Amino acid sequence: MNKKKIIVPLFLLLAVAVYFIAFHKDKSLQYIPDSADAVVLIDTKKLTGQYLFSLVTHPSKWSGRKAKSKSSGSLKDSGIRIPDFLQIFHIKGTKFTEWYSVLELKDSQKFITYLKKQNFVAKGNNLFQKDQFFFMINGNHCIAGTSDLAFETLQKRLLQNSVHHVWEADRFIQNTVGSISFISGQKIRNFSIELKEDEIEINNNSNPEILNMIASKAEKGNHFLELELDKENIRNFTRFFKKSIADSSQITSLKAAADLRQINDTIVTYEYDDNFNEVERKTVQKITQPSYMIDILSNDPEKTWQYFQSEKWINNENQFTAIPFQPNKIAQNNKGVTIKSTRNPISLPSRLKQNYIIIRNNALLYSSLKMLSNSEKKIISDIDYVLYGNKAQNYWVKIKAKKGELPLLLRW
Repeated sequence: MNKKKIIVPLFLLLAVAVYFIAFHKDKSLQYIPDSADAVVLIDTKKLTGQYLFSLVTHPSKWSGRKAKSKSSGSLKDSGIRIPDFLQIFHIKGTKFTEWYSVLELKDSQKFITYLKKQNFVAKGNNLFQKDQFFFMINGNHCIAGTSDLAFETLQKRLLQNSVHHVWEADRFIQNTVGSISFISGQKIRNFSIELKEDEIEINNNSNPEILNMIASKAEKGNHFLELELDKENIRNFTRFFKKSIADSSQITSLKAAADLRQINDTIVTYEYDDNFNEVERKTVQKITQPSYMIDILSNDPEKTWQYFQSEKWINNENQFTAIPFQPNKIAQNNKGVTIKSTRNPISLPSRLKQNYIIIRNNALLYSSLKMLSNSEKKIISDIDYVLYGNKAQNYWVKIKAKKGELPLLLRW
């Protein structure tokens, strides 16, 4: 038999198999409710492709990979059917911290076993919880979330009711590893998520030169936190707290900087000796507190001051109590209001007349977060800075990691 007649069909079959395994994607998004106002999509095939490419191009990782404990199990063998697009959504009217996802299961019993190996606690009715994460098994589906408040509603609307809107992935994502989209009626605003060698970028503009200019200026500072926001950005951020601060207070812009410092805090307690005499005990512990300076510009400084007073944010000692880190002092001037910590005061850098927030890494930050696991602390310690920038309708977030021998996908 002619070998060419065998090789050509085999090659075509291989090409078709590779296409369906690596490139063909089911773009029907069946598990996003009509009440969603924000959607995060992860292209799992593209992410897997990036991971494999990183692995192939870094041979040092081939023999250095840590074998996972058999007792903990692996996600690959957990009984989950990995979707082409992982769909994570936020429901309108719920807390900002509440996010949900619906997953298909190949084997629900195997997934329950996996959850138990990951130390999830059974709460009854196929509900499992570990810290702030919840999973509910419903037949061949699983509802996951950072809360369980909407689980019952999602079961009725997505799993029991076959009549609901099925979105198309192309409305949210365009050839990137992920996307974040905000839905308002018929309008959808998409932000791409790009995973690079040592950084993650989220933006809604394919030409980042506008925001690179902001980054080049902001990166030159040295404070733990620096920010500069105009009225529109203040309005956008305070929406998360359901406050109309920018409109009610006449604030036009905000400039702030902060550094972290470790101080000794003395705790006084009282005990009784064997003779029932009161004995004072002093304990000294180290705590992390910020030193900060905030400069608020206002159209009407008097109205700004009155607004803060009406919210009961200024006490009799002229301290701004809306900031929990005390002591501080608030003062009014002819341009606005300033707030500064009285312990280890700092000075503000000059205004850049740009909208940005930059948070630089600091060992005092993640060492004080005792609720984090060692792996989570390692990820945070690997970050160099997080930068937000805005100009007109262009928005950008960059998570910059420290330079390393391996790309982020192989480090994290």
